[in-house]
Amino acid sequence: MSRVIIIGAGAGGLAAALSLSGAGCDVTVLERASGPGGKIRATESPLGPVDAGPTVFTMRFVFDELFGAAGLSFDDFVRVKPLNVLARHAWSAGPTFDLLADPKAAEDAVGAFAGPRSAAGFARFLKDAAGAYRTLLGPFMTAQRPTPLELAGRLGARGLPGLLQARPFDTLWRSLGDYFPDPRLRQLFARYATYTGASPFLAPATLMLIAHVEQSGVWTVDGGMRALALGMAQAAAGCGARFRYHCHVREVLVRNGQAYGVSTEDGERFEADAVIVNADVAAVAAGAFGRAAKEAVGRNGRGRRSLSALTWTGAVKTSGFALARHNVFFGDHYEDEFRRIFKAGAAPVDPTVYVCAQDRDDSADPHPDGERLLVLVNAPARADTSPLSQEDIERCHAATFSRLIRSGLSIRPISPMEETRPQDFHRLFPHTGGAIYGPANHGPFAAFRRQGARTRLPGLYLAGGSVHPSAGAPMASLSGVLASQALLADRPLMRPFFRAVISGGTSTPSATTAATD
Repeated sequence: MSRVIIIGAGAGGLAAALSLSGAGCDVTVLERASGPGGKIRATESPLGPVDAGPTVFTMRFVFDELFGAAGLSFDDFVRVKPLNVLARHAWSAGPTFDLLADPKAAEDAVGAFAGPRSAAGFARFLKDAAGAYRTLLGPFMTAQRPTPLELAGRLGARGLPGLLQARPFDTLWRSLGDYFPDPRLRQLFARYATYTGASPFLAPATLMLIAHVEQSGVWTVDGGMRALALGMAQAAAGCGARFRYHCHVREVLVRNGQAYGVSTEDGERFEADAVIVNADVAAVAAGAFGRAAKEAVGRNGRGRRSLSALTWTGAVKTSGFALARHNVFFGDHYEDEFRRIFKAGAAPVDPTVYVCAQDRDDSADPHPDGERLLVLVNAPARADTSPLSQEDIERCHAATFSRLIRSGLSIRPISPMEETRPQDFHRLFPHTGGAIYGPANHGPFAAFRRQGARTRLPGLYLAGGSVHPSAGAPMASLSGVLASQALLADRPLMRPFFRAVISGGTSTPSATTAATD
């Protein structure tokens, strides 16, 4: 039975813990925070926890298969409910538009909103998005990271036309012009690039596959997204994984050219057959886990950073605009927003605003006692080199809530809303500059430059939203599964270590339970 140390209880680490413990491995998860989740985080409010990280739950099959492989049912740990209205969209002028989950109803709604040409374009767009998804799901998204040539080999002669149809050498923004004559719809679907922290004007058109992902289902999670992390941790613990919180790992240990454990800031040493680091690859590349781990990643962790964010969370009372669960209020100067962020490193002056009304489903009626909101705008990830000034933040705050007011949404906080800046994300996730999604997915080869599960150091693996396949709760969870698969496939090559963990720098065979429970 392999002993595995997992650093970090984010989605990737939790998925790896469940996958490996379900396969019979002896798993210990070390997490410096007080509980599981990582970027699946929440802030407190008088009405309860408010989702302050991922808010959109998709690709349920990832979690059904993850739990099923461990002999468990996802429904026994996490309760979800499908949404009919995927998102509500608003612009400065004209009506709002609801993107619906049912494809035929969505096509009819597009036609009523923007005319028959747009409806026909939407139908073609969904067909091409589904083709891109089917082409890339098995050979790329759920497989170990390939090189371009390896991907071509996996696809074969029959699969290459599907890849070319996904337009990897075109930008998402440019390709959308072929489907949507209405600029509002072009703006709406270009926003999918931000799901990976990228600019629609630089990201590849293959990200159109996200449209198919959403049309396949968006769910709400009872108890908020934090309940997803808690459910994954509970399932892994039920399979035997041990969790140690408030545990800050200092270094990945190496013996005979192989990772064999970790040491902590408190002087403990945990030994194992393999180590999985579920942290931003930029932190690994910066030396946050020691020199050996840094060299195992090399320059792979120093790619161009993705978006950061400015967020405000709290309990509020709303009126005026009829909120859905997910709402987008578009700025009038979309290209300038991303130019300022990625080229000038500045906050947008006319931001697009995302609002998650956590206590709503398809009903537009707020609770009379109030509701929990997340308000988010994109921001640059330069908190470690040129952080936004207080004046910049106040100006962005004013522009954000001014746009909501102009759309008819009145927000009255029950208590002060909590503000999270790029500087705060950098503090929460060191060495990132505040980037939330790892390296930016810009250009046709960005996905191939993303770090894979395996590293140059035998016995050391990576998981999380900054590595292959991508960011977001489902993709980060897939990364944990891929790390587990790589580890188990490599297991015959590992040298077994049987001493486990102690305080003070020595090892004993029987200290595991005492030090990790």
